[in-house]
Amino acid sequence: MTISKFKITKSFLLGSALSIGLSAATAIADIRFWTTEEQPARLAKQQAMAESFKAKTGIGVEVIPISEKDLGTRATAAFAAGDLPDVIYHTLQYALPWAEAGILDTDAATDIVNSLGKSTFASGALSMAAVDNGVAAVPVDGWTQMVVYRKDLFDKAGLDAPTSYANVEKALKKLHNPPSMYGFVAATKVDENFMSQVLEHVFLANGVSPVDSGGFSPLDEAKTTEVLDFYKSIVKASPPGELFWKQSRELYFAGKAAMIIWSPFILDELAGLRDSAPPTINSDPTSGELASKTGIVTTFSGPSNPSGAAWGDVRYFGITTDAETDEAMKFVEYSMNEGYTSTLSIAPEGKFPVRRGNSSDSEAFVKAWSKLPVGVDRKAPLSELYAQEMIDEIVSGLSVAKRWGVSEGQLSLASKIINSQAINRIVRQYTDDEISASAAVAAMNKELSQIN
Repeated sequence: MTISKFKITKSFLLGSALSIGLSAATAIADIRFWTTEEQPARLAKQQAMAESFKAKTGIGVEVIPISEKDLGTRATAAFAAGDLPDVIYHTLQYALPWAEAGILDTDAATDIVNSLGKSTFASGALSMAAVDNGVAAVPVDGWTQMVVYRKDLFDKAGLDAPTSYANVEKALKKLHNPPSMYGFVAATKVDENFMSQVLEHVFLANGVSPVDSGGFSPLDEAKTTEVLDFYKSIVKASPPGELFWKQSRELYFAGKAAMIIWSPFILDELAGLRDSAPPTINSDPTSGELASKTGIVTTFSGPSNPSGAAWGDVRYFGITTDAETDEAMKFVEYSMNEGYTSTLSIAPEGKFPVRRGNSSDSEAFVKAWSKLPVGVDRKAPLSELYAQEMIDEIVSGLSVAKRWGVSEGQLSLASKIINSQAINRIVRQYTDDEISASAAVAAMNKELSQIN
């Protein structure tokens, strides 16, 4: 049982201090809510949600923006001082470490998930925050990396969707015709996080991870060679040079790439809703033509892992051990139920619903989310831009979403391995034909084993 701690309520001034363009006002807060969604428009939406929650329950919520880069140090300091906020909106990387450190009240989070209905949540989002007999925090939203492809060209060539290494390689043979059409635009710039994300996705697809429950786990040579050979095939079907997200988007938008790997933040740009990143496949930068010709794949597989995997990023509501527990639970339950559509509306293109529906309608929140407007310079709901099967694919990836080190309890080590960029560098040496596959596997195992 969590013991609530008395906290002095605080007055705070809205307006210029938060740069969100709201009228100055003073409010008494019963609970404090830390959020990393600190952009002015997003902050304003969260403040409006807090006011709606207070109107319904009488519980005041102080919405406090915290920079994502400062979240870890701020939480550690507040925990040491016994002054944690009641609820924290946080990234996946903190869920299990904070639970182990005693920052999060896992019983409260588990009770919320059970109350709302465990089956209504994406199983992948729950499993990534799993602790004994429950979850460390309540999954809120997420997104999965996608293979974005020219469905029209695939259909015309009689090709199956690029759901596997084999399907991608078949498509390369038929569609790669440079310089008018590249089969793929693979990430090759080794010092870009984009390459790290793409490679983790491709490794996960074949069931390969550099960690297990005991820490570093040597990469299996046979399975890793399959990964390396596949990655070389997509690099060889890409333009030369140092490639990252910028070139992959530009070439796809120009109609010169059959496949890329990207985040869902491309979806509004693809439909011509953002002037800073217009499709150039035709003369109209606001055209939805390219969106209509595009398909996506979230769950991707290799020959040694036929069930495949999706690379996912999930965010959570964590109730802290310093919280006014009852009030904090009510706020989270509200934000995940009556207020869930508003929660997702903060940035719909990057906030896929990890809770699909409720007891009345198992797809209620997916339907509501698909109708939320996305875009920057122009806005339209995803359901008007993309077919229902594509909407379903976007959401379904969260059920099988994975990341290195999460289920093994080694997320910290996995993050260090990724951030070292050793895998990027050695894979690039292999794709540039500088070393053999066996030498690449040996080099990765040697370097990664020294990271702790």
